[in-house]
Order: sequence, then structure tokens, then C-alpha cells
Amino acid sequence: MAEFIAEYGLIILVALKDTLVMVVLSTGFGYLLGIPLGIVAYVTDHGSISENAAVNAVAGWIINIVRSIPFIILILFLIPYTRFVMGTASGTRGVIFPLVISAAPFIARMVESSFNELDIGVIESAKAMGATNLQIIWKVLLPESFPSLLRGMAIATITIIGYIAMAGMVGGGGLGAVAINYGYYRYERPVMNVTMVLTILLVQLIQVAFNIIVRRVDKNR
Repeated sequence: MAEFIAEYGLIILVALKDTLVMVVLSTGFGYLLGIPLGIVAYVTDHGSISENAAVNAVAGWIINIVRSIPFIILILFLIPYTRFVMGTASGTRGVIFPLVISAAPFIARMVESSFNELDIGVIESAKAMGATNLQIIWKVLLPESFPSLLRGMAIATITIIGYIAMAGMVGGGGLGAVAINYGYYRYERPVMNVTMVLTILLVQLIQVAFNIIVRRVDKNR
């Protein structure tokens, strides 16, 4: 155990830190793109507050096309663009851009689904009181669907962790890279085991944290 910690302890800790950085940044920027895209998809849908078939079709195609591409293929396809935007296509920094591009449409669809769960009567009441479309979005859609959006954020965050693990196969950083480079290629099974356990613990902690937050938000409503 002491030899293992001496040889791989620091490597695994750095990889865990890199994974957390990628998760936070990718989820944050993914939501910055995904929420507006989800709002556009919802409000322009048939029978919604700003129906527009053309805009809705474009938003839907963007969401569906990107979501249909496996992440491992998407990250390879985006290499030239990742280099242009991030300055590198490898390591921790090089993975964030494709993670955001992959996560944003997934988040947008979950945002749209959260809005669709709302009682249409709440929106109709706001419209009857003279609320503008922008006011309905900010004061009705987002606040009323907040618990559902938080549940979706837990799913999105955990999905991104899975993407990060896959990125280790093509030069990405984090726990996935350690599992591949040290655990698989060097036949160091203990390294593989430790990275797997850490990933499972990270996922469980995120899920528990979001469950607690959602329960508290629901109680305050």
C-alpha cells in the first residue's frame, strides 16, 4: 500500500483535481449554452408562447444532430476547432471544449422537458395578467421548473463525468486518462480499481448533494 501511494498517489490526486475542474467548467459553460437553446426550443414550439416553426426546426435539428454523435467520435471530429479555441486538443484544457459542445444540446433537451412538465394554466394565467414573453420566461418558466432543472443538472453532471472518462482514451486528462495510461496500458490493476472507486464515489456524492438541494428547494416553494 505504501509503495502504491508513493508511486501513484500524487498522480491520482492530480487526476481527481483535473476531473473536478473539467466537470465544473464543462457543466457551467454547457448550461450557459444549453439553457438558452432549450428556452428557444420550448417557446417556439407549436402552441407555445412564441410559436415559430422555422426557428423551432433549426433548434431541434441542432439538438438532435449533436446528441446523436457518440462523444468519442465528436471529440475527434472537433480536434481542429478545439486547437483553435483552446490552444490544444489534449489534456484537461483540450477536453473542455468538446465536453461543452456535447453537453449543451443534452442540457437543452432536458431544459425543454422541464418546461413541458409545467402546468399550462400557470403560463396562461401570466399571459392573462399581461406578462410579456420575456417576463414569462424569467418569472414563470425558470422559477416554476427550478426543482426539475436541478434534477436535470445532476443527470447532466454525471453524464459529463462519463464523457471525461471516455476522453482519456484520446489524450484527455483526469481519472479516465490515469485509468487508461497507467491501469490498462501498464497492466496496473490497482490503479484501475482506485480510479473506478473514486469515479463511483464522485458520482454518488453529486447525486446525494443534488437530492438534498432539490428537497430543500421543494420545501421552500
